[in-house]
Amino acid sequence: MFFIATNAYSITAEEVKAIAIGDAEVRIAALNKAVVTADANTVYLLQALADDAVKFKGEQVFVVRDGKGFDPVSRAEFAVPADAEDVTNNNRLRGELDSALAALKLFSKDEKIRTAAIKQLQSDADESKLPLIEKAFAAEQNPQIKEQLGLVRAAALLNSTDKTKRLEAAKLLSTSTQANTKTVLLARLAQEPEPDVKSALQKSLREVEAALAWGDRLGAIFSGISLGSILLLVALGLAITYGLMGVINMAHGELMMIGAYATYVVQGLFQKYLPGAFDWYLLAALPVAFMASALMGAALERSVIRFLYGRPLETLLATWGISLMLMQGVRTLFGAQNVGVENPSWMSGGVQVLGNLSLPYNRLVIIGFAIFVLLSVGWLIGKTRLGLFVRGVTQNRAIASCMGVNTARIDTYAFALGSGIAGLAGCALSQVGNVGPDLGQGYIVDSFMVVVLGGVGQLAGTVYAALGLGILNKFLEGWVGAVLAKIAVLVFIIIFIQKRPQGIFAMKGRSAEA
Repeated sequence: MFFIATNAYSITAEEVKAIAIGDAEVRIAALNKAVVTADANTVYLLQALADDAVKFKGEQVFVVRDGKGFDPVSRAEFAVPADAEDVTNNNRLRGELDSALAALKLFSKDEKIRTAAIKQLQSDADESKLPLIEKAFAAEQNPQIKEQLGLVRAAALLNSTDKTKRLEAAKLLSTSTQANTKTVLLARLAQEPEPDVKSALQKSLREVEAALAWGDRLGAIFSGISLGSILLLVALGLAITYGLMGVINMAHGELMMIGAYATYVVQGLFQKYLPGAFDWYLLAALPVAFMASALMGAALERSVIRFLYGRPLETLLATWGISLMLMQGVRTLFGAQNVGVENPSWMSGGVQVLGNLSLPYNRLVIIGFAIFVLLSVGWLIGKTRLGLFVRGVTQNRAIASCMGVNTARIDTYAFALGSGIAGLAGCALSQVGNVGPDLGQGYIVDSFMVVVLGGVGQLAGTVYAALGLGILNKFLEGWVGAVLAKIAVLVFIIIFIQKRPQGIFAMKGRSAEA
């Protein structure tokens, strides 16, 4: 519970009546007066008013909870008369109640509650709350919260009748990086009569807008890196199945979908059998998602794709048909509607970098996960025996076979590896978006563009292309909108491939001549 422990003050019956009954203007004035010296009973009454849990008859006011009536001053239980009327609050009164309760929460022992109260007061602070804000500002020990509270104090001073205080507030608010500060400054600028105060407000507004612009730019870069990391995860598997093996796998998105649904199933098992360990379900889901997609990929390669090597058109048509079958199979098992996959508690929330820039934990984790998967794939292809065999079969299948390499088995392993990486991408995507039968359709085209732009069979090119397209797409979205940004990116890729068909990184050696 939050309240101010004052000396011997306690709200009186007359103050209760003034706050609960009568004209709205009179009630607001009484409310603002009572908040300055609020006690626990004041908070009790205000919360009841905000919850529409107050009735009155004549001059007697009752707080009604669970069908029982209580006196707001003594908290003693009273029978509520049958003809008692509900206390009604108009929109302005509700706003004042919410603002008053937020001001009182500034004294909570919980830092999260105080921070949330400050955010609410940033656009609602007025001079009537100033004594309470000043008291909270003096008592605050956390430097970051105190800095934010200082901006709320300045916003309250901005509405003062004293010109000197308004000038002081305008200077204080110039250092703010909060989007709400811009709204407050614009509102005050529209009604400010004094020319020198108006000039100070305009100067502060320019500085705040400049700070917000930097936040928007950094936000676009982070969003681009986040999108790029997702495209990288999706395209890494395709870089193996298409880039190294030459298989145009139109079912790659559905293999990713299988990984996402595997994550959903693991989540359900943890919720049912291991609810206490739910925060760790994602770690268990990673190998399950990888194996589910890898086994499906191995089955597809052994049953269908191995008969179609060197026939790209037939491979495309066959895998497209398989993708339709997989989507329909998921609809039959899980239904056509999207399913919910929850973030673990350690992936919820984010880091507040600037006033208008927050970095969500789930996006940060996925960026780190994409880097880990990239390094793992690079090590596997470049440093292991399996990677050596995959590169050998890719570059010259006949010579590799003559050297004793079981090319059919290597094909299966490589395709299963690419499919498993798609499953990991699906597991990661389940933490930032909806999981449904059409999940893979939104990424298959983009992932092919990443692989082709980066250079077929080049992991480094895949990284550059994924991050480049992600950042470019997010910057263009801010200027021209999402649809035109997609079109512009597609046009850019077409022009680039026309000028440089081999992509960013060209394949070198004999494999480039084949």
